[in-house]
Amino acid sequence: MRLSFVRTLLVLALLGNIIIWHRIWRLFAAQNTLGLLTPGVVTNDPPQKLHRRLSRLVTIIIRQFESFENDVVSTVESVLNSFPTIPILIICDELPYPPLELHLENETLHNVKLITLQTDFNKTYEERNPMFYIRTKFVLFLPDASRVSTKQILQNIIQMSEFGIVTIPVGKVTLSCLAVNLKIKEWSLQFAHSSDMKCDFVVGKHATMLEVKTLRKLSDPFLLPFPDALYIQTAAIGTKIHILKNHQFNEGKSLYRNQQTQWKLEQLHQSRERLMFKQLGIKKVTRASNFIEWYGCSRETSRCFGSVINGIPSYFYQNRYTPPCCLAGLRKVAHHVFDKLDEVGIRFWLEGTSLLGAMKNGDILPWDHEVQIGINRFDLERSPWLVKAKVKPTIDNHGFVWEKATEGEFFKVQYSKINNLHVNLLPFYPKNGSMVKDAWFMKNEDFPEQFLHPMSSIEFAGRHVPCPNNIRDFLELKYFKGVVENSKLPSKIIFN
Repeated sequence: MRLSFVRTLLVLALLGNIIIWHRIWRLFAAQNTLGLLTPGVVTNDPPQKLHRRLSRLVTIIIRQFESFENDVVSTVESVLNSFPTIPILIICDELPYPPLELHLENETLHNVKLITLQTDFNKTYEERNPMFYIRTKFVLFLPDASRVSTKQILQNIIQMSEFGIVTIPVGKVTLSCLAVNLKIKEWSLQFAHSSDMKCDFVVGKHATMLEVKTLRKLSDPFLLPFPDALYIQTAAIGTKIHILKNHQFNEGKSLYRNQQTQWKLEQLHQSRERLMFKQLGIKKVTRASNFIEWYGCSRETSRCFGSVINGIPSYFYQNRYTPPCCLAGLRKVAHHVFDKLDEVGIRFWLEGTSLLGAMKNGDILPWDHEVQIGINRFDLERSPWLVKAKVKPTIDNHGFVWEKATEGEFFKVQYSKINNLHVNLLPFYPKNGSMVKDAWFMKNEDFPEQFLHPMSSIEFAGRHVPCPNNIRDFLELKYFKGVVENSKLPSKIIFN
């Protein structure tokens, strides 16, 4: 018994010594690295020792290059000439063809890896995941056709790492800064020129260094086009970029000099950009020139959201509002319907959530997916389009589709035959002092006729439209008391 106790004490003492020596070794290693990472401290290590230390700190990544014309091989050789052991990852969406003339089986290139992101039966998920190969504190994204000018430049860049993301010009290019206003909930992205050297987005050929812990926070850090997609994602987490004016990498081979390759490159960039906006859920882009571009929805495409179940569109579950292109389309349909009803003298008024939006901000509610208009049922025969819609869907002279709803006694006017963004026309008629309907639809309650005698008007989607008088009482009758002030969370209000 006593012998077992002594053995236990000896084992514990041995473990304690191992832990103490391990902590001393880690402290010593951290102090050796500190001099390299501290701004203003220049190490006087011999070149061989310096590049080995840097190789343990930085992974070089070449992300975007074109199979039909590139300078990847010479770019890799340039890095290896200064840093023979530094890890280099060449990342591409699919295996490049023609193949890169890199003999990766050669022992001198054992630290260089070509990673294809494309699904491959012969490779595991880890083998296709660039993050699996990164073991360093920093990554340096080096553009194709660039050269490492001096061995000291990498150390100098690391010393500037206190700024977060650091960019370094390649060649004699002057880099420019853009501010990024990303509104995820509104599916929108806005660029603006910035004179500050700390910004969200950098334009011009450059290399980018950042910490791996920042890279791990991004949803898709290697998304093309690169580095555009990277900067949109870093802007989303509030990380700023600092441009280093006093440093630069040399430029390599001149690429894409003829008109054909320039056109091909531009087409590739546009298609990658469209795919990027789709994957990031961005539908409205305002360029720095204030030019607005729409992605993912138009009159010639399907509606920019899927089915609406129980009155709740799917994007609510993504914690997003109605896509801005859908709101723009809804405004166009509403304006067209207002004009057509006015032309034939049909009495109409804003209903439901559309009236609520007009009351709150003079527009469609940011989360609404349709416009609701009440009409006097006795006036239906005045509209040739409503008369035709009773029998079958019909397309008017401007391409809008008029049809009788299948889910109740009301009508819909759609944006187009393809895009079914729509305005609901809800027929009411007077009976015993109330405006009533023949069948249940849209949960729009009957209401006293006096709300329409006389009617008022209100600003809605850029124009004045008729509405009930005493709007607050009307809405509170339809929904609940205080609905105007307490309608910020759609999930708590039934807007069917």
